[in-house]
Amino acid sequence: MTLTVQPHREAAGLKTGQLYIDGQWGPGGEGATWTHRHPATGEEVGDFAIATKADVDAAVAAARKAFDSGTWSNSRAGTRIKLLHRYAEKLREHAEELRCLQALDNSVPISFSGSIYATSVEAAADVFDHHAGWVDKLGGQTLPPYQGGDHLAMTFREPIGVVAAILPWNAPFLLYAQKVAPALAAGCTVVLKPSEYCTFTVLRMVELLVEAGLPEGTLNVVTGPGDPVGEVLITHPDVDKVSFTGSRAVGKRIVEASAGTLKRVSLELGGKSPALVFADAANVGLAAATTIGAVTMGLSGQACVANTRALVQREVYDEFLAAAQGMAAAITYGDPFDPGVLSAPLINERQLDRVLGYIEKGKQEARLVSGGERLGGDLAGGNFVAPTIFADVENSATIAQEEIFGPVLAVVPFDEEDEAVRLANDTEYGLGASVFSADAQRAFRVSRKLRAGTIGVNGFQIEPHLPFGGFKESGLGREGGDSSIEAYTELKSVYMPLTDEMM
Repeated sequence: MTLTVQPHREAAGLKTGQLYIDGQWGPGGEGATWTHRHPATGEEVGDFAIATKADVDAAVAAARKAFDSGTWSNSRAGTRIKLLHRYAEKLREHAEELRCLQALDNSVPISFSGSIYATSVEAAADVFDHHAGWVDKLGGQTLPPYQGGDHLAMTFREPIGVVAAILPWNAPFLLYAQKVAPALAAGCTVVLKPSEYCTFTVLRMVELLVEAGLPEGTLNVVTGPGDPVGEVLITHPDVDKVSFTGSRAVGKRIVEASAGTLKRVSLELGGKSPALVFADAANVGLAAATTIGAVTMGLSGQACVANTRALVQREVYDEFLAAAQGMAAAITYGDPFDPGVLSAPLINERQLDRVLGYIEKGKQEARLVSGGERLGGDLAGGNFVAPTIFADVENSATIAQEEIFGPVLAVVPFDEEDEAVRLANDTEYGLGASVFSADAQRAFRVSRKLRAGTIGVNGFQIEPHLPFGGFKESGLGREGGDSSIEAYTELKSVYMPLTDEMM
């Protein structure tokens, strides 16, 4: 039977996507639209507006006007706290609806978005709750005089201004929250651009934020492809900060574009994250299942922090491979609304071709032990690739060094701990890593030596109150915890004499 998502689209009552500028929903200035095709079936899902330069200018102007007026930036802490908490509850109330919209956008199965915390609506709601708690704690310092007469030396944290927040398609709940929540908590105004491959989910999240009472102009949405919409946004002279999650190439372009006006920049970019599996791991099979699961389940390896390199000690190498192959064989594909489906297709045909190209390269570099092909039959209309495992991979190989962004695991053997650390750090990336060992001293010792932003010991999780970001070419800055608040504020020093005496 041919796979179709059409009944789910009709049940969702999907609306034509519109721009949201200065408190008003409407079509783009030229009426141009983008047609989104579902990655699992190739069917048309819906259309949304492509913003023009004039639309982006209007959105930035609205955000600037709202910021300068102080309606939100100078609002009382209690006002911001209550709204952010109210919005978090709205997200929870509409969780099922949002998960269904995401399945129509990027085909992430509802089984995954309902059970894995980092990709859930609950995680997004928690991020807003967490940052609401920071609003009344954005304090500075009062410092003792260093020289001269009687005076005060003080610091203040103030909102950075107008923020351009640019989202990827793969994890809209969490990544939307990690940008919008700290920006609003700090008092900034926002111009948001969702990915053209995951727009309808984000538009509904914005609708709920408007319903929660956010003042007009505080958050604006422009939709469409990165070229031209994103390019106009990142180069706009009235944008004070750009926050971006996506590819390393686009991240570098944003750094270049920011130089003209010295915009503040936060970048969460790619990764080639290693899982280090030692022979003393408490359960090698579980380590293998966790690693291959991160590469295949849910997002089908389309996650920058996924452990796409497995560095495995030789004593347990064969055991790891056997367990990983067994887990890969259990992954199911199909209708994302089917509770039995565990993984998604690749997001578009371009990415499908890219991943298949890397697999062909891998066949020349290493030993293919599982997968390696596009799935056919009832799935032939979608961008499905079988879970793919390469063994006996040299760490210098293309498949071990470049981000594939698909269900491909490169398994690299090692002998000693120092060798494992060297191999793990031998990459241009440094986003995440996992260490599997029953030796707590080893796990902590290795974690400290790894050049990556987030390390999981015998597992991996992202928490709202922990900073997340990368070393090296995996990005600039951090999202989560107090690091987020700092990223959306400027530090101001104020000097105030307490007498009329000249200093």
